[in-house]
Amino acid sequence: MKARTTKKDKVNIITLGCSKNLVDSEVLSGQLAANAIDVVHENKKLDHNIVVVNTCGFIDKAKEESINTILDQLELKRRGKLDKVYVTGCLSERYRTDLEVEMPEVDAWFGTMELPLMLKQFEADYKTELIGERLLSTPQHYAYLKISEGCNRTCSFCAIPLMRGQHVSKPIEELVAEAEGLVKKGVKEVMLIAQELTYYGLDIYKKRDLPRLLNALADVKGLEWIRLHYAYPSKFPMEVLDVMRERDNICKYLDMPLQHASNNMLKAMKRNITREEMGELIAQIRERVPGICIRTTLIAGFPGETEEDVEELKEFLIEHKFDRVGIFTYSHEENTSAHLLEDDVDQETKELRAQEIMEVQQEISLEKNQEKVGRILKVMVDKKEAGRYLGRTEFDSVEVDNEVIINTKKKLSIGEFVMVKITKAFDYDLEAELV
Repeated sequence: MKARTTKKDKVNIITLGCSKNLVDSEVLSGQLAANAIDVVHENKKLDHNIVVVNTCGFIDKAKEESINTILDQLELKRRGKLDKVYVTGCLSERYRTDLEVEMPEVDAWFGTMELPLMLKQFEADYKTELIGERLLSTPQHYAYLKISEGCNRTCSFCAIPLMRGQHVSKPIEELVAEAEGLVKKGVKEVMLIAQELTYYGLDIYKKRDLPRLLNALADVKGLEWIRLHYAYPSKFPMEVLDVMRERDNICKYLDMPLQHASNNMLKAMKRNITREEMGELIAQIRERVPGICIRTTLIAGFPGETEEDVEELKEFLIEHKFDRVGIFTYSHEENTSAHLLEDDVDQETKELRAQEIMEVQQEISLEKNQEKVGRILKVMVDKKEAGRYLGRTEFDSVEVDNEVIINTKKKLSIGEFVMVKITKAFDYDLEAELV
């Protein structure tokens, strides 16, 4: 590829948004590297001459961050520090026509499914034999495994189907081969991700086939932890829980975004489930997998949300005591069915409600952490910071959940498993000593 410099091209990929975007960036890195193109991820040295910004278009804050990142890169280009700026990902998929007008200095825009087209900019070939191959940007001991793309759900607040299209599952044998390849690179934990895990298999196997996929992945030698992210509650395939209970290397952990607990809000959000049905589902999950950790995500300030709806949500949290909770403030997204509603909760109120809900969860989290004091748990060592090792139990996913501070003078290896005794509990973290 021709550039203004005489040096060999070096491409830096900047990833914004979710773990699904991160996997896309890793796949792009793998393809470029296989075409003998020098590629780095989030390069701090600034010795690259080409940038690919992989954008997020999920909610207002994410869109703003994506636009600011593109503008920053264009400023570097104007100053002669970069030759080319390319943009891909969800924001590009959704707003390309407008953005092309607003930012004509961007060299090319690509959607979420246009990897082969992007590679042509580098005079590179899309190598189909590399399916599953990618350059990991995570630490060596864990990786994300995307099992499907797109979503067939019609939640009223969500623009993801507009950016990612309809649900497409990856075949089981392809995912097993990818997992085996990851293990060879030193990966011990994979986090299964998709827009919607429980839909897996419906398109290619004509049935919800997540249980079969889990059993196949659990058979991969050297894969010590398999973790499930983003399961939809309505018509949840209960057989998944039997596999989770029976297979030692499937973490007793389920990330199930519920979004709300007031029936008014659930109906307006088009979630296809009631508060009562969610309560029954949680009880069944805990009965089938004793000790399971349930993480959920909520939305504050959806159109029409009242103080009574917020109180209902708090009561639901107190009643069901989730292990982990994340919360977003509602973002009014064009071309979603909720966009037809009046965005009648102001931003300040949205943020206050989110804060109130998290204060309720903070007490629950502390209470649940205190129950772990004295217990001996298996912990994966993630990193060393300020002279202390930080790790996670099987009940914690990376970046979003609790960490375990391991007090020891012994040298530990990043990525190894150790047995620890929990000695102290905080709101969101634990302290422990080696057993």
